[in-house]
Amino acid sequence: MFADRAKIIIKSGKGGDGHVSFRREKYVPDGGPDGGDGGRGGDVIFVVDDGLNTLTDYRHRRKFAAEPGQEGGKKNCHGKNGADLVLKVPEGTIIKDAETGKVIADMSADNRRQIVLKGGKGGLGNQHFATSTMQAPKYAQPGQDAIEIEVMLELKVIADVGLVGFPNVGKSTLLARVTNAKPKIANYHFTTLQPNLGVVDLDGSFGFVIADIPGLIEGASEGIGLGHEFLRHIERTKVMIHMVDAAGTEGRDPVADIKAINKELEAYNPDLLKKPQVIAANKIDAIYGDENEVIENLRNAFEPEGIKVFPISAVSGKGLKELLYEVKNLLEKCPKEVTVYEAEYDPALSFYKDEPYTIERADDAAFVVEGPKIEKMLGYTNIDSEKGFLFFQRFLKEQGILKELEERGIEDGDTVRMYGHEFDYYK
Repeated sequence: MFADRAKIIIKSGKGGDGHVSFRREKYVPDGGPDGGDGGRGGDVIFVVDDGLNTLTDYRHRRKFAAEPGQEGGKKNCHGKNGADLVLKVPEGTIIKDAETGKVIADMSADNRRQIVLKGGKGGLGNQHFATSTMQAPKYAQPGQDAIEIEVMLELKVIADVGLVGFPNVGKSTLLARVTNAKPKIANYHFTTLQPNLGVVDLDGSFGFVIADIPGLIEGASEGIGLGHEFLRHIERTKVMIHMVDAAGTEGRDPVADIKAINKELEAYNPDLLKKPQVIAANKIDAIYGDENEVIENLRNAFEPEGIKVFPISAVSGKGLKELLYEVKNLLEKCPKEVTVYEAEYDPALSFYKDEPYTIERADDAAFVVEGPKIEKMLGYTNIDSEKGFLFFQRFLKEQGILKELEERGIEDGDTVRMYGHEFDYYK
């Protein structure tokens, strides 16, 4: 089967521990501490590989981990940083938190490389803890822990046009006729078991990607047939071509078929019906003349709604030029950007959720927020960057820290202090 989903466990590298050692050299009195810092743990990074079109690589292996950082050494030697783990995925892959279903990253459009898990920072060696009163510290800082989460990878193919219709209406034949794709074609239902993509080239250097979405039948959104496996691939398309059998070789009612498929699309995602649609009435080579009662019924039912009907023959090529140029005109009116799903979840949040924190008032009336939850958050987040600061704000809200500050009486302009960072509070 087509591998467009996979559930895997990813783990960043633990930070290396700081080292405890003292300088011991002949003729060097009072050597002092010289323990080096631990190395940084490796990140887990997802990158888009244009050579991939499925998630097969993640079907037979479940766990992926970056390297941990090495412990610091003597003579102020810094531990080696852990190697990053780079996971390659096809364009259009959405990374979700398996527990909540929330989007972590969408590997589409300009997002070609995404750090999903940050490695832990290395711990400080004992040289950093020497003071005038503690000149021989016998302790060092441990490295930060690794983050491990389970994620769901979902591939939503990136195509301009989605080709939908009941089985055996000629979708694969049309795709093979107008593109360079070579789908399996046979005279039985569910011949196509995976989405097939092809590029349509028209005059004037205008081209678009068309995807044959297989297996849509009535009840697909509830798991009947194969359609529920592939409905997600329609979400990124800009225009849909409904294909029906105008010759009635299957004994079906094309008007009822289109309404049934639209009902399934609406049940899956109501926004799908907002996309422009055209109807390709196929197999006119099997009827006498180019028109019949079926095509007339289709026009009466859908053209008042602004959905044009094009009698075509995918086998002979008749009517295809008119159909493709109508699709071209519809695409030109659509936004050029690929649909990209916004991030809803930062995996680092799960790393802090069970850690405690405290809120106290300092002598200067500032609100001091401290504890393992805060220390870890600041350790894994660069709040000097815009993205890091937005995550910091979301963290305070989702963890209930802002609400508790408000209950403690914080007002606009009051200072919040967190491990050397100071912020002015504004609601």
